Amino acid sequence: MNEGRQRGTSGSPAARGTARSQARRAELIATGRTLFADTSYDALSMDDIARQAGVAKGLIYYYFTNKRGYYLAIIEDAVAGLVERAGATHDLPPAARVQRTVDGYLRYAQHHQAAYRALVTGGVGFDAEVMAIRDTVRARLLGTIALGAWGRTDLPPLARTALTGWLSGVEGVTLDWIAEQEVPRETVVTLLVRGLGDTFRLIEEFEPACPAPPRPPT
Repeated sequence: MNEGRQRGTSGSPAARGTARSQARRAELIATGRTLFADTSYDALSMDDIARQAGVAKGLIYYYFTNKRGYYLAIIEDAVAGLVERAGATHDLPPAARVQRTVDGYLRYAQHHQAAYRALVTGGVGFDAEVMAIRDTVRARLLGTIALGAWGRTDLPPLARTALTGWLSGVEGVTLDWIAEQEVPRETVVTLLVRGLGDTFRLIEEFEPACPAPPRPPT
């Protein structure tokens, strides 16, 4: 069979169609990030979204089924960058890895405020699907922290509980920080990193198998 006529090969109609579809979906998600950043979920109708996006409403239904599906896709797309950033520091020393991860987390929240608030607070009311996305993100972040500190991702219950408590504090601090923007990001990073160090040392007291990493140089 002629290579250029094979289904799905690069340059074929099927491949070009898939690329166009992915690009169009990404454009709609980018538009949605802007819309939901400025307007609440309930205040936006599908007609509003289609008009702002400059497309027929049916196209949004085609890609996302309904407004809720569109909203969840926007959140999932936004947090994907956060999870990737957290996992992209494996080649750094432990102290630098933690510093980079926390700084990247804050940068993400600063640049995706609407998605971050929805993720942390549960979205529209108490949205079980948004909370499931949040739990996935939390698990990935905790796994990254544990791998950097102890070379393992299977955490004893006490270590998991303590780190979850620290991460909950990070979420509260971050929500306040993006709302007020009164404290330099570098200072907030230092605050959170030192808090993590204290958490590590507390874990070590109860779980000797999880020793605290050395303190970073001041």
